[in-house]
Amino acid sequence: MTSASLQMTVEQMRNLPPVVDVLTAAAILGIGRTAAYELIRIGQWPTPILRPGKLTRVPSAPLLDPLGVSP
Repeated sequence: MTSASLQMTVEQMRNLPPVVDVLTAAAILGIGRTAAYELIRIGQWPTPILRPGKLTRVPSAPLLDPLGVSP
């Protein structure tokens, strides 16, 4: 995956579901997969994290608010 494929447009962000996976959340923030999982692991991820079972999910709204993108 190239860095260009990790970027999201504002329109794509507005059409996100209420909860996204870590890779999508990382794309919203403009960081890579490894950095995202490392931030989660060390407790420095900037938004709430949901852990239903073995999954890790991120609510979309807290990711979009600081970027000034409304759903």
